[in-house]
Amino acid sequence: MKKHISLFILSIIFMSANSNAQQALFSNQQITSPEIQQDNSVIFRMLAPNSNLVQITGDFLPTEKKQSPMGEIDMPGKVDLIKDNNGVWTYKTKELNPELYSYSFIVDGLTTKDPSNPFLVRDVASVTNIFIIGGGQADLYKVNKIPHGTIARRWYDAPELGMNRRLTVYTPPGYEKSNQKYPVLYLLHGAGGDEESWISLGRTAQIMDNLIAENKAEPMIVVMPNGNVSQDAAPGEGSDGFYKPQFMAPKTMNGSYEGSFLDIIKFIESNYKVKADKQHRAIAGLSMGGFHSMHISRYYPNYFDYIGLFSAAIMPREDATAKVYSNIDETLNTQMKNGYKLYWIAIGNADFLYKTNKEFREKLDKMGMKYTYVETEGGHIWKNWRTYLSEFAPKLFN
Repeated sequence: MKKHISLFILSIIFMSANSNAQQALFSNQQITSPEIQQDNSVIFRMLAPNSNLVQITGDFLPTEKKQSPMGEIDMPGKVDLIKDNNGVWTYKTKELNPELYSYSFIVDGLTTKDPSNPFLVRDVASVTNIFIIGGGQADLYKVNKIPHGTIARRWYDAPELGMNRRLTVYTPPGYEKSNQKYPVLYLLHGAGGDEESWISLGRTAQIMDNLIAENKAEPMIVVMPNGNVSQDAAPGEGSDGFYKPQFMAPKTMNGSYEGSFLDIIKFIESNYKVKADKQHRAIAGLSMGGFHSMHISRYYPNYFDYIGLFSAAIMPREDATAKVYSNIDETLNTQMKNGYKLYWIAIGNADFLYKTNKEFREKLDKMGMKYTYVETEGGHIWKNWRTYLSEFAPKLFN
């Protein structure tokens, strides 16, 4: 008898738990967030009946000045959502321009994701939801009905660094069946990023697929290495396992990466169908990756005909004592005399690195070193870097 009573009680508990689980499941399904309207305004919703305050922060909102490891920078602001009688909090934006946007909710002071939106990206240690307002530039960030390239994560031997390391490689549509050889763009990430950054945050595969399909860019291989020499791979993807990513990994800008970069080129040119000469190599990077691109291209002046500095972190550093950083003016002069087809510098007019980039351009002007300069609105943000890649790639290998 006791056994039957126990089983009955367990059955009730299970049914109750199952009922609650189903209720939560179907309740979540009834919440649509974000909901893009015909006029490109967006409605955000969150079911939080017991919360006192729900806010949203995102790059579609006016910016606020905040302190960061890089000094005072512009960061997205936040606004309050309005709660209805059913415990659903709502916020509607004004009409938004075409773009890939990111956002998070703040519930009673705790920053969290949108439970109704499964689409996420990681930037350093922050995870945010994303959505796209289509049209114009943003159509390059969408997966359209066109031929697609291939993304591969590869491990290469880095004897200069004493380890095997991981990088990401984009090969263009048709690469696997083609007998032709391709040019290569080496695309470098910023501080706190890794070999995943340009794929997830930068939408590199979508941008390249769309540009190639529109005949705006030459079919090319894009190599996205990990610039943090203390890591063999991105956090969670390497031998160090799962750990919290940090903004500046050890030895990131001490010359080790630049000095060992030929290991990456050797791997690519030994394992892929490439045109292995200066005329068919390009290097570009954002922020710290722009710093790396500037130094790699002048340290190896016979390797790259195309150089792109996106919001480059060109600034004096106390740890920049390696051989790679010596004789900067002399090696820039050698790079200039060796010749190149494009030296492309782009930055936002509100970027905290604007002044140092201006000083670098003044140095090049004084030397007589030719470059192309692009200035955009905004600051140190992925919106700009995706645009820069979209504009830089069509100028390569023509």
